Amino acid sequence: MTERRSPLYDIHLRTASQMVKGGGAYMFPLTYTSEVEEHINTRTHVGLQDLSSMGELDIKGPAAERLLSRLLVNHVYEMHPGQVRYSTLCNDEGYIIDDITIYKFSDEHFMLVTSSATRQKTADWVKSHAVGLGVYVTDQSAAVALLSVQGPRSLAYLKSVVQDVNLDRLRFFRFTNATINETRLVISRTGYTGELGYELYVPADEAAVLWEFITRTGREFGLRPYGAAAMQSLRIEKAFPLAGPDIDGTQTPFHVGSLHQYIAFTKREFVGREALLRWQDAGLDERWVGLELAGELPAKLGDPIYSVANISSFRGKQYSGPEAATYFDREEAGRVEVGRITSSAKGHTVGKVLALGYVQSAMRGQAKLLVNVGGRPTLATIVPTPFFAPTGARLRTK
Repeated sequence: MTERRSPLYDIHLRTASQMVKGGGAYMFPLTYTSEVEEHINTRTHVGLQDLSSMGELDIKGPAAERLLSRLLVNHVYEMHPGQVRYSTLCNDEGYIIDDITIYKFSDEHFMLVTSSATRQKTADWVKSHAVGLGVYVTDQSAAVALLSVQGPRSLAYLKSVVQDVNLDRLRFFRFTNATINETRLVISRTGYTGELGYELYVPADEAAVLWEFITRTGREFGLRPYGAAAMQSLRIEKAFPLAGPDIDGTQTPFHVGSLHQYIAFTKREFVGREALLRWQDAGLDERWVGLELAGELPAKLGDPIYSVANISSFRGKQYSGPEAATYFDREEAGRVEVGRITSSAKGHTVGKVLALGYVQSAMRGQAKLLVNVGGRPTLATIVPTPFFAPTGARLRTK
């Protein structure tokens, strides 16, 4: 796939310690200093991330609300201007195409924000269903940069630079127009870290100047940029799914954590409704769960998960080296897997190695499992999610 670059690519190239290719084939910073420092700083002060790989679809027309109500599993008609709503888009079989956020400007004007990995697929899906409805769907992703300002001091910092808006009155999952350093933008009280945070939708041609302004004026508040590595550990602590590894197109909202709570079956019609009702009645063969790993290393995408019953332990004999003729404990995995890892990272706030993955539904009651991490069976314990701040109070605090 062709390499893509955000409007802030040149800045990242100068300031990041390592660049990696991420969702949608974008090149992004893995870290600026270190994953641990960036993670902890975002939890304690303020972090700044470039999320311009996400897609923005501008949807306008008399039938815009009707189109989105048909495509989203969540409610749309009851939304108010200035409100943000989370939902999934499903196909006719009930499988997730993307998890998205929808922004309502008016009854005839919305913005749909896609995941990075599924940006083009989602845009094509929405456009295909808009044909003949008098709805204009414009992919504005290349014209919009998305800057995420997250952390307990994010409000204090933004109040010092935002004009035209009383941020104390901007509630969770609401948005408004604002100005920072003469740049007009949309600011929403949303994020992907589990902290009090805001996302800034900025004209792409003004993003670099705004990024430098924010990093300069935010220093006294402890603001520092964070990269993809810290983003992963922050969102994994909150068990936020990521399109690509956690949602790959073979899951319904019932499979993925608590995404089923966003299905509005009270709506008479939406794409995938009948299939999702059948899934609800039939039950699931596997579910997404949280795991704490006993080792020091995170697992990798696709690492197999085994039931403890499928592991045989025995004493092996050392035949060479300084410990020749001695015995050691060895474990070998059986042939039957009960699941697979989709995401894993060291949870720097909770101090544990965490993982998310799918396991057979029958295994959910079995607290102890084994994950094949780097070729070695590692004890894993199924635990409730999110791993950090389960009440969500940090998202809503001032």
